[in-house]
Amino acid sequence: MKKILLATDKPFAKEAVQKIRNVVESSGNEFVLLEKYTSKQQLLDAVKNVHAIIIRSDIVDKEVIESASELQIVVRAGAGYDNIDLAAATAKGTVAMNTPGQNSNAVAELALGMMVFAARDFFSGKSGSELKGKTLGIHAYGNVGRNIARIAKGFGMQVNAFDAFVPKEVIEKDDVKAFDSAEELYEACQYISLNIPATADTKKSIDFQLLNKMQKGAVLINTARKEIMNEPDLLKIMAERSDFIYLSDIEPDNKEEFAAKFPGRYFFTPKKSGAQTEEANVNAGIAAAVQIINFFERGDITFQVNK
Repeated sequence: MKKILLATDKPFAKEAVQKIRNVVESSGNEFVLLEKYTSKQQLLDAVKNVHAIIIRSDIVDKEVIESASELQIVVRAGAGYDNIDLAAATAKGTVAMNTPGQNSNAVAELALGMMVFAARDFFSGKSGSELKGKTLGIHAYGNVGRNIARIAKGFGMQVNAFDAFVPKEVIEKDDVKAFDSAEELYEACQYISLNIPATADTKKSIDFQLLNKMQKGAVLINTARKEIMNEPDLLKIMAERSDFIYLSDIEPDNKEEFAAKFPGRYFFTPKKSGAQTEEANVNAGIAAAVQIINFFERGDITFQVNK
């Protein structure tokens, strides 16, 4: 019997928790729950003697990993996994996984909702515009990007994409125009949706030079990570181009300057909300539990991210 901990300071939906419990217990394993914890020490105490951990945005750093003497696997219920110390996990021989695709539709719907919000002048009552016929650029054509393309085409938008790791023919198979570079994509579009992960190569990569290539009436939507933004350059583009709008599912570190200098031209969700739907909660949580059971029973490491 393995002991599997669900550790979330931001709890899953009740339905998701029950379904995760069912997956764990029906496989003959023990389910342990830690919700709404208020200190790191509570997490450190909870991970002792567990064999697996399921998390959301919780930080699993070197200290947490080393405190979990029996830990064999940690799964982040979601796509991003920069909240897991992969080097520490690898050093301990612990498998780290994510659950790609499980919340992608939820994130995509939020991105399109933000576009509508901006197009209608933040629902201010003033005359706005329509998304139909507007050019949308999808920066990174993964699970979220593909869902954004699907929904945007329903709005009648002209959909374009760039992904350094996805062949052009794969993108164009979805009736989406593929570009050879991010620079070309930004030049061709009024709306840009950012879906790239935060890696050593992408952090602070969205800079003034790239953003200034966007067309008049530019709207940038970030449902990825704040770390990909060059925040000083973001302030510069907002200051130099009064037509530029920034919408984000992540508050930037310099949000006070936005409030002081650019009222009516930005919006930040009060907390990261892309995956905050009942459906995404359930899908990602169940996927995490199933992946853990498959790992224990069959050695399945399909979604391992620290290879």
